[in-house]
Amino acid sequence: MYRTTDLLENLHRQTETFLQKAVGEWQMLPPEALAAQPAPGSWSAAQCLEHLNIYGRHYLPEMEKAIRQSKRTGARPQASFRPGWLGAYFTRIMQPEADGHLKTKMKAPANAVPSPQPDPRAMLAEFIDQQETLLRLLDQAASADLGQVRVPISLTPWIRLKLGDTFLFFTAHIQRHLLQAERAIRLVPVGA
Repeated sequence: MYRTTDLLENLHRQTETFLQKAVGEWQMLPPEALAAQPAPGSWSAAQCLEHLNIYGRHYLPEMEKAIRQSKRTGARPQASFRPGWLGAYFTRIMQPEADGHLKTKMKAPANAVPSPQPDPRAMLAEFIDQQETLLRLLDQAASADLGQVRVPISLTPWIRLKLGDTFLFFTAHIQRHLLQAERAIRLVPVGA
């Protein structure tokens, strides 16, 4: 169980951190550093960003719709948010450990596999735009009921998570792949 204001503030802080990493560090890198794969079959930072952007193209508009729906129905924000069992499960398996290691390895669904060589600058620019959108949605969510409205997951429209669970899962997913992108950048030989 979360206090709703604490939950939204925490997610907002995490998103600001993601945005600062992209703007303050990665925009300064040469495109080659983002495009280089650290090993055969490993994703480059640009591929990690494209993967995140694919998810953002689905979830950000869906979360925006859910917020509008909550406001339309006149639902008031609740003081606390209790995650659903499925949303909590998705968040838990996605969330990296405190030391940055992953609890579980996963294969990306076919509809979210990045292209072999995405444009690093375009992927970074889209990622930055998506993080700014996420910040706006988190602000708007303060006036929505995070437990009342549901968001369809990207794999099937038949499974729907609470809006609060979607924010938690989506943010954990971003954190997971930004750590992967950081490792890719760190492992690329200088001058590659």
